Amino acid sequence: MIRAIIFDMDGVLIDARDWHFEALNRALRLFGMEISRADHLTTFDGLPTRRKLELLTATENLPKELHSFLNKLKQSYTLEIVNTRCRPTFAHEFALARLRARGVKLAVASNSVRASVAVMMDRANLTTHLEVMLSNEDVTKAKPDPEIYHAAMHRLDVLPHETLILEDNDHGIRAARASGAHLLIVQTPADVTLANIDRRIEEIRTATP
Repeated sequence: MIRAIIFDMDGVLIDARDWHFEALNRALRLFGMEISRADHLTTFDGLPTRRKLELLTATENLPKELHSFLNKLKQSYTLEIVNTRCRPTFAHEFALARLRARGVKLAVASNSVRASVAVMMDRANLTTHLEVMLSNEDVTKAKPDPEIYHAAMHRLDVLPHETLILEDNDHGIRAARASGAHLLIVQTPADVTLANIDRRIEEIRTATP
């Protein structure tokens, strides 16, 4: 029986993958650097900004001394974009409201910083449906480590076999699988519907001995 559902945020509940790409490149361009869209999709997507900057230091010789400044600047640019583009999505509001009405516990576990999670969930009108909201600042190891999902399950007081996780990118999918929970992989936020969630829950139910 699925007692809890944990959602990744970017690319699952919020179509923000390009927002992070735009915000980081806006900051990097101040120092003559830029991430290509191909690298963003294959390497950087789903990672916290601090990890992206570490990779750029290793591969592009980005000075470590710039990490803190670039991280803060990127977060500032991200919030600018969020405040102008983030809007509620009826299908998500409907799905979370119905699931919550059934007694399913709901959480968000994101590799984004706490401020981004709070603002995006508020502007998407989803905060009231969520019992737990976790960011990369709430764990010591970000995805692909499963720590954030273990922490969310602990807060929700559920076991992995009672939990369904929705993820969209390789880092998050690895974290979800490593957590021991069930997984629903989505391609875009448009795939996050009550019908798709119920279909996956039924698959899990019928597959359980």
